[in-house]
Amino acid sequence: MQLEVMYRGAVYPWHCDHMGHMNVMWYTGKFDEASWSLLSRVGLTRSFLTSHGHGLAAVQQNITYKRELKAGDIISVRSGVLDVQDKIVRIFHEMRNEETQEVSAFATITGVYMDTKKRRAIPIPVEVAEHIRTMRLDQNRLYWTETLSSIPKPESLS
Repeated sequence: MQLEVMYRGAVYPWHCDHMGHMNVMWYTGKFDEASWSLLSRVGLTRSFLTSHGHGLAAVQQNITYKRELKAGDIISVRSGVLDVQDKIVRIFHEMRNEETQEVSAFATITGVYMDTKKRRAIPIPVEVAEHIRTMRLDQNRLYWTETLSSIPKPESLS
């Protein structure tokens, strides 16, 4: 599978820091919104998670910044799944300036599936894991792992 658009939006003046660029906190927020869109697409909606007493916790996020974004820029975040393990899902995001099509940032996010009452990791239900795998990226198209050494290649693909 290829990356799919999971978020579209604009950079507003209040997203920018004193240097006139979108502040790093907003990259994190927009990647988070894309994550929840992707997870919802595979069935991990708020209602599903609540009804089962399950949730997801982000335990690691790596962002590589490539190009600045400024107020007025329209952006998209394309996303896909890097890896699904027993209790873990790893997501990849690519943020682009829609006008120039330049990549402004990449992110990998590792999430742990959990029991929200016991506050501990639990195995991802088999049917849920299968849905997540439908968003798995083609291993032969992981171009960013060759060009960005700061983004670790998933162990299962080594």
